[in-house]
This record gives sequence, C-alpha cells and structure tokens, in this order.
Amino acid sequence: MNPRLFVTMIVAAATTLCAPLRASAGASAGLVPIQLDTERRQMIGVTFAAVERRAVARRVEATGTIEPDEELQAYVQTRFAGWIQRVFANQTYQFVRRGAPLFTVYSPDLAATEREYLLALDARGRVAGSSVPGVADGDAALAEAARQRLALFGIPPAEIARLDRDRRPRDVMTIYSPADGYIVERNALPNMYVQPDTKIYSITNLSTVWVYAAVFQDDFGAVRPGDRAALSVDAWPGEEFAGAVDYIWPAIDAATRTVRVRLAFSSHSGKLRPGMYARVRIELPLGERLVIPADSVLRTGLRNLVFVDRGDGYLTPTEVVVGPRAGGDLVILRGLEAGQRVAAAAGFLIDSESQLEAAAGAFVPPPPGVGGDAATSAEAANQLEIATLPNPPSRGHSALRATLRDSAGKPIAGARVNVTFFMPAMPAMGMSAMRVTADLADRGGGVYAGGVELPSGGTWRVTAIASRGGRTIASRRFNLSVAGGM
Repeated sequence: MNPRLFVTMIVAAATTLCAPLRASAGASAGLVPIQLDTERRQMIGVTFAAVERRAVARRVEATGTIEPDEELQAYVQTRFAGWIQRVFANQTYQFVRRGAPLFTVYSPDLAATEREYLLALDARGRVAGSSVPGVADGDAALAEAARQRLALFGIPPAEIARLDRDRRPRDVMTIYSPADGYIVERNALPNMYVQPDTKIYSITNLSTVWVYAAVFQDDFGAVRPGDRAALSVDAWPGEEFAGAVDYIWPAIDAATRTVRVRLAFSSHSGKLRPGMYARVRIELPLGERLVIPADSVLRTGLRNLVFVDRGDGYLTPTEVVVGPRAGGDLVILRGLEAGQRVAAAAGFLIDSESQLEAAAGAFVPPPPGVGGDAATSAEAANQLEIATLPNPPSRGHSALRATLRDSAGKPIAGARVNVTFFMPAMPAMGMSAMRVTADLADRGGGVYAGGVELPSGGTWRVTAIASRGGRTIASRRFNLSVAGGM
C-alpha cells in the first residue's frame, strides 16, 4: 500500500473517532481543551479575570454642534405702524435684561387711540350722574373699548394706568425687552419705518443650549429622553458639562445611518456657545448583568469564544453570546456563569494552541504490525531526539540537530531525517496556516544536522520522522515555543 494513502486513511478515521470525544468534553467545534504550564502562560502573556454579575452602564458616544435653545428665543415687533426715533440697543450680541428699553417709536395710530381713550374717559365722567337711561352705560362701554384697543396694541398696563392718572397722551412710545438674552439680529435704525410684520430684534437666551448629536442606528434604540449625558469641548479641556437627552428624531438619515438626537445642557457660566463642536457621552444604565473584560472574547467573525479556566492549567474554549459593551466590559447573555474564570488576554495565542491540539488529535500513528508498510515494534523502540540552537529558538534562522539511536542506545546511520513545523490558521488575526520543512544531513555517528527559517514566533507543532529504505524507523511529535513576534 502507498504510505501516503495509508496515512490519509488513518487521518480521516482518527478525525471521525476523535470528533465525538472533543464534543463531549464541552469544547467548541474545531478547538479542544488545552493545558498550558506556568512557563507557557507567562511566555504568551495569559492573564485571568472573574465572570461577575454587577450593575453596569452602556456608554454611547457621539459628536455634535452646539445651537441656541429655541424655546428661549424671542422676537421684538410692534403691533402698530410707526417711525423709530431713538435706539438704545444698537449692537448685535449686546446683552439686554428683561424690561430694558430697546427703542422709541412714534405712531400716529397709537397717538390717536390714546386720545380717543382720554375723550371716552372725559365723556364717562360728565354723564356719570345722568338720569337718562343708558347714557352712562354707553360712555363707559366706549371707554372700555378704547382701553381694549390700547391693550391689543401691546401698550403695557402701567402706561394705561398713567393715562388714567395724568390724562396726557404720548406721541412717542418706548419698547422694552421681553426677555433676558443676547441680541442676535438687529434691524432697528433711527427714522426707520416699521410695521407689525417687521422683525426688529431677535433675542436669544444662552443659559441653556442644545446639542444635535448623530447617534448610529445600532445605539439609538437604547437611548431614551431624560437619559443623563456629559459634554466636553476643546475650548475647556478636562471639564465636563452635565445634561440630558431632550428629543429623538423619528427618522434615520439614509446616507449616514444615524439618528439625530437633541440634548440640553445648562450654560449659566457662558462657556458653551453656539457653533462649538462638541463630544457627547450618554450613560445608559443596564442594571445587574453578567460581564467579563472585552479582551476576553475572541471574535472569529462566525462565533465568539472565551477560554474558561478549569484549573491545573487547563483551558476550555467555550462559545458565548455577547450583549452590549459596557465601558471596558462586555455583557454575556449566554454561555458563562458568575464565579467562573476566563483568560483575559492573549486569546488569539491560546486559540492557536487549541487549534494545534485539534490538528494533532486528528493524526493517530498506526499501531505496530498494521498493514504491510506499517512501522514495526523495533520502530517504536528507536529513539529520535531533536534539539535547536538557540534553545528556545527564535523567529528567523535556527540550527537543528537530531540524534537517532536504536533500543540498545547504538547510533543509527544512513537514515533520512525530515522535520516539519506547522502552525494552523488564525482567522482572528487574518493569518493563514504556515508549514515549514527541513531535511537534516547525516553527520555520522547517529547525528543529523540542518537549519530552518521560521517566519513567526508562537507555538509550532513539530513532527520529526526518520526513515530508511522507504520505511519509517522512528518518529517524534511535540510542541515548540518560538520567541519573537507574530
């Protein structure tokens, strides 16, 4: 039988037999439990973390632009036509207080209405004692109608009370600010003619500002109005401003796949100003959840794996279902229990070790006496030792030295020694499988020497085979830790 065909048949049979064994051990498909001694764990940087159940919060981060609070904006307009005479607030972004004078205006319509009101008051006083039915009531109704017209013109009650007291009309009316804030738009100029539709001033109060943040659709489902938020800007490094989510837009931007979220922040200090670029962090309490460090999870694209510590250096690969990220932790929905320990670092290297063990488990050497080309019992008794220089080897070139002896310890010369180094693929790192072979030359006295170029550090699976006359006379398999980067 062809030796290569025989080995292929043995590998297929061993893989079929070993698969149920690995599944029963609780390992994920394609990986098997492994044992790492203390030296190996230190070499690849393995650390451990406990699976905990505790209160956690999800963090959503976004960017946005500061804008004025529209609910605190005010317009200044007159309810009558006229000519502006004096302007007191004559600068854009001038700060004005509520009740502060802005400008004066002369309006013939307003002056005529005031005189009508005074005439109605005089007539009401003259006929107040009349015995003619309806006369006194009619004049009182006329006075009240004139008073209502003044109120509809926006004349404050204090000015109407002055008319009642002094009985002197004013041709010029002073207009006052309706709110505290900054004048962001000014159209008031001396001798300017204004009408009720003329927007003379726009006043904005910046004690509260809005931030419109773009939140990705993967995150906005957890955001609710009222959620606490923090804001930071480059102008004030190290300082955060507290606020809350105010409103969430009901539509998604089809181009960016984001949702517009409005947040409100207090700015009584005046540090937050419209137009500033801001970074927003929204804290979303998730309650009591099962969590592990995010670095503990190895994401392969098809599944999420963690390596559970079973004690005595044994690590079992376990598939988990992960939830949202909570800071530096990940919420685990299924696959782990509180109190377990998992590998918190070097997950891709542990994955490599596990794949090596899985590959090694799929190859079972044929027992002595099976098949015409099978190894004999003498082969099992022969000794093949492999050494490297330097020891341990490092990435790049290393010298190999093999010693071949029979069961009595006598050197075996004239053999062919082949050494194969294998590292399985690591999809999480985007690395394909690597295989390097080296043929060692006979130096006499059972000593065989050669060299090998290893393209990467890490753990390699080494298979050394000595053959003579087309028959395998000795073999050796072992793991070899190689220093250097991946």
